[in-house]
Amino acid sequence: MTQNAVEAHGITKRFGTTTALRGVDLAVPTGTVHGLLGPNGAGKTTIVRILSTLLRPDAGTARVAGHDVVREATAVRHRIGLTGQYAAVDEKMTGRENLRLFGRLYHLPGKRVRRRADELLDRFGLAEAADRVVRTYSGGMRRRLDVAASLMVEPAVLFLDEPTTGLDPRSRTQVWDLVRDLVREGTTVLLTTQYLDEADRLADRIAVVDRGGLIAEGTPAELKGGVGGTRIEVVVEDAGTLPAAAAAIARTTNTTPHITGETRRISAVLDGRGGHLLASVVRALDDAGVGVEDIALRRPTLDDVFLRLTGHTADEAA
Repeated sequence: MTQNAVEAHGITKRFGTTTALRGVDLAVPTGTVHGLLGPNGAGKTTIVRILSTLLRPDAGTARVAGHDVVREATAVRHRIGLTGQYAAVDEKMTGRENLRLFGRLYHLPGKRVRRRADELLDRFGLAEAADRVVRTYSGGMRRRLDVAASLMVEPAVLFLDEPTTGLDPRSRTQVWDLVRDLVREGTTVLLTTQYLDEADRLADRIAVVDRGGLIAEGTPAELKGGVGGTRIEVVVEDAGTLPAAAAAIARTTNTTPHITGETRRISAVLDGRGGHLLASVVRALDDAGVGVEDIALRRPTLDDVFLRLTGHTADEAA
């Protein structure tokens, strides 16, 4: 395999008059987790569908596991696994039956199908539930089974399209652990997500996607480092005092604070100026008659990255 398991150059896709992707370039080194981070509708799933041969690009080229996704689509399909946003397993079949069905669809020999299905059920903590019908599974169990099904052929590249959407915290952590195990064994993972913490914890590199374009790329540390220094964050008691609070913070810090009205939250990046401003902000808010529920200094997060790049937080975009 080449140094990059996935390479895309100038990928463009239109649906009618809507341009879903605008000349996207992407390079995913072999044996890493590469995150595609962005809100719903940003273009993440369209990228995955093109790279997994489910859509043809209108312009540009892409290679996965060394093969062109258009001219060598069959070769690509033999080397990838894909887990979509919604579980593709059959609820009326058992977990074991589902995996064996996927193995037969991949045209694997019967003995290998049975052995591989048993290996995956054990590895994904589903052995005890293997002969139960899937409709009795929890959401986390279904998602683990769905990921297991995409691994029946031991793919070189695994596409995970928002794999933890709708899962509880424990199930999300289980999926994260599985992803880390796969990468340690040499699988390359392209992960789309709208969860900032998921990208931060899992991805070696992150590509930030918004409105069909790639607007930034780097390691989580590089992206956060580009935002600036410490961030001050204030939650006011009364949403009606948000304008006064923002004005007080702006005067004291010489910044333009960002207001999130739904959470009564105001944040401002201090660009390396540190904690000595905290006391000044507290006094300014008190002088303005603003009641404060919480105030803190925080290190930059991926949400700060998204705010700086797009003008809105990921939650607001979603």
